[in-house]
Amino acid sequence: MVRLVFFAGHAGTGKTTLARRTVPLLHARTGESFCLLDKDTVYGAYSARVMGLLTGDPDDRDSPTYLEHLRDQEYRGLLEIATENLALDVNVVLVGPFSREVRSRRVFDPAALGVPPQTRVSVVWVTLDEALARARIVARGDPRDRYKLEHWDEYRKRRFDPDPAAFPELLRFDNTRPDADAFARLVAAIA
Repeated sequence: MVRLVFFAGHAGTGKTTLARRTVPLLHARTGESFCLLDKDTVYGAYSARVMGLLTGDPDDRDSPTYLEHLRDQEYRGLLEIATENLALDVNVVLVGPFSREVRSRRVFDPAALGVPPQTRVSVVWVTLDEALARARIVARGDPRDRYKLEHWDEYRKRRFDPDPAAFPELLRFDNTRPDADAFARLVAAIA
């Protein structure tokens, strides 16, 4: 059974760092290979070019134009790449916000995702206090965050914290004060 693991959550929560720490441990624990696909790595240059043409701002990743015309296509393409790998029995770790997909529950349904039906899906929701996440975003100085920071009040309205009762399938990881035991439990739950 192939595995599809999502590291989802809002900007600045540490999804990519957490996924990169997890993948080698999954290799070691399961003896299986895992392909890491980060949305920003896969689509960074492409999206910069498209948004530069559409808005004149190649770093725009949060404006209504991006959300309406490019966001869903990035996610669709990312899932298509994952599906190709899963069909070849290669486990996949996807990194990105995936907030719409979690909210709609689509992320929990292999058929809705279009992945092979035998795929074991795990979804890690990485959380972090909003103020700390914003501070991390400011500190990393990524130009792709500029629109988000300039329109923080608008951006924060899109943030949501999935209710554990409504989303019991989520593997939650609070990155505010990560500890070794919590991280070990997360890796064990995924493996």
